[in-house]
Amino acid sequence: MNAGRSPLRALRCLRHQNVLRQSQRTFFTPPQTPPPNYPGHIPTTAPQKALLAFGSALGSFLNPRRGDLIAILGETTCSPYFIQRLHSAMLTHPTGRRLLREKPRITSTSLSIPTLLNLPANTVGHAYATWLHHEHVSPDTRPHVQYIDDPEHAYVMQRYRESHDFYHALTGLPVIREGEVALKMFEWCNTLLPMTGLATVAVTTLPKEGRKRMWEVYFPWAIRNGLRCEEVINVYWEEELETDVDVLRKRLGLEKPPDLRAIRRAEKERLKAANQSAQS
Repeated sequence: MNAGRSPLRALRCLRHQNVLRQSQRTFFTPPQTPPPNYPGHIPTTAPQKALLAFGSALGSFLNPRRGDLIAILGETTCSPYFIQRLHSAMLTHPTGRRLLREKPRITSTSLSIPTLLNLPANTVGHAYATWLHHEHVSPDTRPHVQYIDDPEHAYVMQRYRESHDFYHALTGLPVIREGEVALKMFEWCNTLLPMTGLATVAVTTLPKEGRKRMWEVYFPWAIRNGLRCEEVINVYWEEELETDVDVLRKRLGLEKPPDLRAIRRAEKERLKAANQSAQS
């Protein structure tokens, strides 16, 4: 009897071991990473995106100069609604549809900066190239999208990212903390991307006079213009290089904000004069 039961017992034991291995594989083996959807894409799960969003938000708040962290924050917080909304806004606009179809890129290869500098002074191209030269930045400094899964949505984010310097040229806001905070408020109201809204929290890190300027001058300007002007994601910048900046602003329904550098310069001179007066 015992000898007859041994094969049956062994079979049951083997089956039990297989079930145990299968359960261990189910509960303890991480899910297989899907293949990338486009060059440079890093597939991530929802929990991984949440962790990346939290870490990048904290890091970029502590160091607003970390453009790589700001890029990660933008990519991990734009889904499932906001990047789809921006994509839909492009689909409903004739120029936006062309951009999605042709997918142009803004780089130092696609744009000749020396040629743009030779354009008339008040053209979009000259203002853009002059701004790049003055601020010591390049079109190639914008990182590639990695964490957005849909290739079409990834292009929308890449286009927004590469157009950011044109927004600076269009508004005249400089690449200093105050200028970036003001521009991010404008972008938030115009694009609704969460990263741009989260970036405005950096207003709390500004000195007292800077915070006052934001609340009294630049935030009201950004909210008013961001909500009322056309969605700037639909501007085909490469075709507007010879357009007069004032003409483009008027077409978009955008008013230029007060010159931030001039205001800061005047404030410094006022404080300097006050200090000299107090010492004399």
